[in-house]
Amino acid sequence: MGIEILGLPMMYYIAMVAKVIGAFVFVLLTVAYATYAERKIIGHMQVRLGPMRTGWHGLLQPIADGLKLFFKEEIVPSQASTFAFLVAPLIALIPAFITFAVIPFGGVIEVAGYKIPLQIAAYFDTAAGRVYDVNVGVLYILAMSSIGVYGVVLAGWASNSKYSLLGGLRASAQMISYELSAGLAIVSIFMLTGTLSLNEIVNQQSGFGGFEWYVFKQPLAFVLFFICCIAEINRTPFDLPEAETELVSGFCTEYSSMKYAMFFMAEYANMVTVCAITTTLFLGGWNGPLATTIPILGPVYFVAKVYFLIFFCMWLRATVPRYRYDQLMHLGWKVFLPVSLLNIVATGIWNYFIK
Repeated sequence: MGIEILGLPMMYYIAMVAKVIGAFVFVLLTVAYATYAERKIIGHMQVRLGPMRTGWHGLLQPIADGLKLFFKEEIVPSQASTFAFLVAPLIALIPAFITFAVIPFGGVIEVAGYKIPLQIAAYFDTAAGRVYDVNVGVLYILAMSSIGVYGVVLAGWASNSKYSLLGGLRASAQMISYELSAGLAIVSIFMLTGTLSLNEIVNQQSGFGGFEWYVFKQPLAFVLFFICCIAEINRTPFDLPEAETELVSGFCTEYSSMKYAMFFMAEYANMVTVCAITTTLFLGGWNGPLATTIPILGPVYFVAKVYFLIFFCMWLRATVPRYRYDQLMHLGWKVFLPVSLLNIVATGIWNYFIK
């Protein structure tokens, strides 16, 4: 392992590939079985059993659904803009996966004498004795989340269908409305930490046995950010871009087979990403009791927190009815935006007079 490429040891590149594959497999498996979990959880909440016939208690249902969609007929409307119609699912799906590049899912582990940080876009500087990551990781996440909506808008426009176009327009308006409030909600976190590095934000939440989380210091920002993110990824009760009672299936009405499956995957991948970001910013990331002394506990804590938030999203879907579009816009512009601005002012006063 003494071989070096561009001044870095070979182990660095091996670890990088392993982390990329690990994160990709984690998101992919979570997406697959989140569909199963949601059907089971909502089923039990409605006094039903959910999937039961494919495998033990329906555990093979995601595989059966994937095979079914793979072998279904591919249909492209004759009047559609073909290239845009085909590329839109990719634009919606890819940003949800590459966002994980800057999210730390564990501390530093030692492999073959090398210290490896459990974060894809990061490396451990032996001379400095610290981890270096993307120092504007939060901006990277906000940029990638903004790109994903282009796939939805493009799908609505390229389908050459009025229902699809209305769904795409709703998605763009919804993203603008709630992206602004979500960005302002986490400004208070930057005011407390003084950094945009996700690794540093996690490290600053490691006090008091791993429970110095920003959800306790900024509970209002946590609620605002999480709700805005749910609205931004079009999850119930904010799923207006694909409201089946009004728009058939919204922006993906004309899609079938694997292209439709990619939009479905994008929705759940975005949900996983949002829960991972919320965990990192507000719930201490991978921090927890003994996480620094027993490194394997870091990823366990991280996954447990992410899965809890995913469960909450599913619980919300089974509980709250869909908003009307005017209610959605009212909540975003007249409630969340002013409240997030007031929270920034309050945080500034706290930092100046008390901290």
